[in-house]
Amino acid sequence: MTRKLISSGGPWESVVGYSRAVRVGDQVYVAGTTSANPDGSIHGGDDGYAQAKRCFEIIEKALAEAGATMADVVRTRMFVTDISRWEDFGRAHGEYFRAVRPAATMVQVSALIDPAMLIEIEVEAVVSG
Repeated sequence: MTRKLISSGGPWESVVGYSRAVRVGDQVYVAGTTSANPDGSIHGGDDGYAQAKRCFEIIEKALAEAGATMADVVRTRMFVTDISRWEDFGRAHGEYFRAVRPAATMVQVSALIDPAMLIEIEVEAVVSG
């Protein structure tokens, strides 16, 4: 099977050795995605909804480069630093997946790579027809 690597051009990919997304056959795996801008600054400040929405925008772009859409997503995982803000994160998730309804997980973690990051999201997709 062909393995296609998708890069976002982010500063950490070459240092850590990962891809934004990997497509193998009809499956696409998108790495943990934060609202980090290309320069390393964090989009959305202390707004959980804005950060989550930006994560999904980045994910959607990576999926498109892999030949998939948000409708192909079958699994989401959200890692959040404050679970009490779940409604902000969930609102953004619902805007993208209300009709798709992938299997979803949201868990609180003690920290992400940058203290300004409130959420990191990864998704898995199966490309249909």
